[in-house]
Amino acid sequence: MGKITGFLEYERQDAPCLDESERIKGFSEFHGTLSAEERRRQGGRCMDCGVPFCQAGVMIGGMVSGCPLHNLVPETNDLVWRGRMEEAYRRLSVTHSFPEFTGRVCPALCEAACTSSLHGAAVTTKENELAVIEYAFEKGLVKGQAPSVRTGKKVAVVGSGPAGLAAAQMLNTRGHEVTVYERNDRAGGLMRYGIPNMKLDKSIIDRRIRLMEESGIHFVYGVDVGRDITGSELEKEYDGVILACGASRPRDIAAPGREAKGIFMAVDFLTRVTKGLLDSNFEKPPVELAKGKDVIVIGGGDTGNDCVGSCIRLGAKSVTQLEMMPKPAEARTASNPWPEWPRVLKTDYGQQEAIRVYGQDPRIYQTTVKEFISDKKGNLKEVVIVSLQPQKDERSGRTVMTEVAGTERKLPAQLVLIAAGFLGSEKYVTDTFSVEVNERTNVKTESGKYATSRERIYTAGDMHRGQSLVVWAIAEGRAAAAEVDLALMGYTNA
Repeated sequence: MGKITGFLEYERQDAPCLDESERIKGFSEFHGTLSAEERRRQGGRCMDCGVPFCQAGVMIGGMVSGCPLHNLVPETNDLVWRGRMEEAYRRLSVTHSFPEFTGRVCPALCEAACTSSLHGAAVTTKENELAVIEYAFEKGLVKGQAPSVRTGKKVAVVGSGPAGLAAAQMLNTRGHEVTVYERNDRAGGLMRYGIPNMKLDKSIIDRRIRLMEESGIHFVYGVDVGRDITGSELEKEYDGVILACGASRPRDIAAPGREAKGIFMAVDFLTRVTKGLLDSNFEKPPVELAKGKDVIVIGGGDTGNDCVGSCIRLGAKSVTQLEMMPKPAEARTASNPWPEWPRVLKTDYGQQEAIRVYGQDPRIYQTTVKEFISDKKGNLKEVVIVSLQPQKDERSGRTVMTEVAGTERKLPAQLVLIAAGFLGSEKYVTDTFSVEVNERTNVKTESGKYATSRERIYTAGDMHRGQSLVVWAIAEGRAAAAEVDLALMGYTNA
């Protein structure tokens, strides 16, 4: 695939991006594009390897190796190399619903498992796929076309995140009438309000939603299923229901002083930022949320990094990011061989920007907040942080992070954002449908299946598997749609 010796002849070349000092001036996407000829060369770097782990999507060493969508990566890269971009789009569309989303926000599981990355730089598969889908949009190849025949079956999808959108797209293509219910005012789920605009421009979501509407999918906004409408009401109206509401219960920090004013869940903060931008047509960024404040972000993951980048753009005085776990190694260790997902240090865009603005990496490892301190008016003014150390629990045998006595110290803080992950599905949603949940409150199904404990009720995405990636949500949405289609029609080619 690609040019047989391309990986030897061409160096990896990533798309250019704006310098940190420039991109922090606004909330626009900051990655550019390569020339068509350079993109061809990047496709040509794809090796004729014997086993393309990039497309496997299998568990190795307890982690997924390769793309969960099983995109036929070498075939797509080969078509990019040959300059046959329309064919590359057709090939990619067989397995992928929304390359324009993953091309922006996916951590590129395909590239981590790329054979070329064993001894060198991986093929730019993520950017190649993004180039393919943007070419297709530019050339008018992506159309909103309603199916020629309708089945007479109706399906409700609860939640318009990537899992819900993928399921809706597939079911509509099969001819079923699909209605998507979204409790927010706009579609996209966490892609809309949990991922900042500079990482995924919301016009990209709007572009796709318009095409889905043109193809006959109905969207109902501002309706919170389980509160505004009951599960039984949906069950009476529809032949099947897919629950794709996400793992939307954020994990809190139960430390003394938690009631202080100025402490927010990260997703609530990011929602306020994006909503403020969208409602003002990007003319009035909500700078009052962070301007001039010392900000503490609790959580070292992607959401925490997004909070760092957002606060910098809003004019924060300082940003500190706390990570409970030890600092990762800078390169693969012997216990983490290829093609496992590399457990290595990653300095993302927000941290890069903090280094430029504040002169140092914002992350403090093996640390958490022990106490929140407020002033006489109840406003947050400081946090007490404490160092942690890994310690083996004698009962469970698991390694847990425990406090190190005497390491407490204070940091100024007028804003704290809790980005400590999510705990599972919303109880009022699972209750209204009376579906069984597991010990993590994810909706329970048979392994590898999407049907819940209730007949005609299905689930997909984070609500099913727990907090995960956009690419996993899309894969689950597509698979759940196939299972629903099979149940409704007795067969499926979805």
